[in-house]
Amino acid sequence: MDWKLSANKTKYMAMSRDQNAGRIHSVRIDNITFEGVEEFKYLGTTLTNQNSTAEEIRSRLSSGSACYYSVQNLLSSRLLSKNLKIKIYRTIILSVVLYGCETWSLTLREEGKLRVFENMVLRRIFGPRRDEVTGDWSRLHNEELNDLYSSPNAVRDINRE
Repeated sequence: MDWKLSANKTKYMAMSRDQNAGRIHSVRIDNITFEGVEEFKYLGTTLTNQNSTAEEIRSRLSSGSACYYSVQNLLSSRLLSKNLKIKIYRTIILSVVLYGCETWSLTLREEGKLRVFENMVLRRIFGPRRDEVTGDWSRLHNEELNDLYSSPNAVRDINRE
């Protein structure tokens, strides 16, 4: 059998939940050295040797933030309806954040990070509220955002998967 491996396909990763798993070693087969790694990207998903989703969620939130900042002018525009802005959020931004979420098991800390991100986007969509008595503008509170945004939130979407 003739093995032809490109230079960038010479790494391997052993996955384990054991924090004290053995050190990463290189493996040599037929004059080809396979380097052991602790993490790598596969099909756009970051895999780690500890099966941790924290790094993947951080990466997804970073990508979602990049999407958010690329469309933030649309989300704050007065020319678009709130319903259209929510559709932009759900189809463009949220789909990037939730890519691969079927395999996630969330901790409370990770759920909190997802909620903070979602509330940031929803505050941009719904804008500030004006107090009818004083005329002062203030930021919407989380409960008010939940009342205005009737769709399931990102955490519920993940737990539903």
